Amino acid sequence: MLSRFRTVLAALWLGLVATLAAVAAPVLFAGLERADAGRLAGNLFRIEAHAALGFAAALFLIERRLASLRVRAGQGSVLSVNLLLVLGALFCTVLGYFALQPMMEAARAGQGRLSFGVLHGISSALFALKGLLLLGLVWRCAGTH
Repeated sequence: MLSRFRTVLAALWLGLVATLAAVAAPVLFAGLERADAGRLAGNLFRIEAHAALGFAAALFLIERRLASLRVRAGQGSVLSVNLLLVLGALFCTVLGYFALQPMMEAARAGQGRLSFGVLHGISSALFALKGLLLLGLVWRCAGTH
């Protein structure tokens, strides 16, 4: 039951990331002025970043519990690949949104060492990496039922 719940949570998080990247952001930029689209996309990415903290916390707790059960059964360690995937996705969120977003706002105001474009590129790469890590997590979780 716990492993199924883990799979559902991971799939929901991946779905949110994929929907933002492949649907919401492109539609906003295709239909609105650039500044308005950027503002709305920023709000959507803020929501995803906060949701990601919840997904990561829940998945971390589930993975720790499942790893603990495996260790007691003599089948593995407390550090699993799935746990590393969750932590990697969390790292991408923390760095990609919570660290870079304030720097992007400063760059937009003409402050800081890096340009908005460079910071946006780094943030986008981290978002893409998070999606790949979540895809790997969902793939692994779906194969354990």
